[in-house]
Amino acid sequence: MTLGDFLKHIYSGGSLDTPEIFQFMDKMSDEARRITFEINNAYHTQEELRALMSRLLDKPVDGTFKMFPPFYTDFGKNITIGQNVFINACCHFQDHGGITLGDGCLIGHNVVFATLNHGIAPDDRASMYPAPIRLGKNVWVGSNSTILRGVTIGDNAIIAAGSVVTKDVTGNTIVGGVPAKCIRHIDINKHIPQKL
Repeated sequence: MTLGDFLKHIYSGGSLDTPEIFQFMDKMSDEARRITFEINNAYHTQEELRALMSRLLDKPVDGTFKMFPPFYTDFGKNITIGQNVFINACCHFQDHGGITLGDGCLIGHNVVFATLNHGIAPDDRASMYPAPIRLGKNVWVGSNSTILRGVTIGDNAIIAAGSVVTKDVTGNTIVGGVPAKCIRHIDINKHIPQKL
């Protein structure tokens, strides 16, 4: 199986449940862990981190990208990062289903992006079902939040710290809680005080 074959299978809505797929995922996990160990176990300049992330993603990251390690992923090849994106320390990207961060996204400490679910039935528990996570432009995800598979977050939205996002988030809104619910709308033409 090639990366192209795997991604085509993912994008068609296929489940991850064959020995060939599991073998490929193990191989990709080994490669991702080798690169994340490089990222996490020594000091690197932002330029060096961009080079390492470009290797991990298998495509260039923009020169405006900034990150504070450690950073964790078990795949790495299905992440797309826009311009002026910042990822804070200790984030976990489970990106088999695809993770897209639009321009200007800010990702807080300890954020988890989980693009896989296991089967619900006990005899299907080993199977995994991927779906993408997509963040629009200027999304701010607060520390210790978890974004689940299949979620799209609209432009300018804010995810309050500690939230679990299980459903799509409309642009220009603030959501929070477990599960996350709308707290209020953002008037993009009006300055909002720091306190939420």
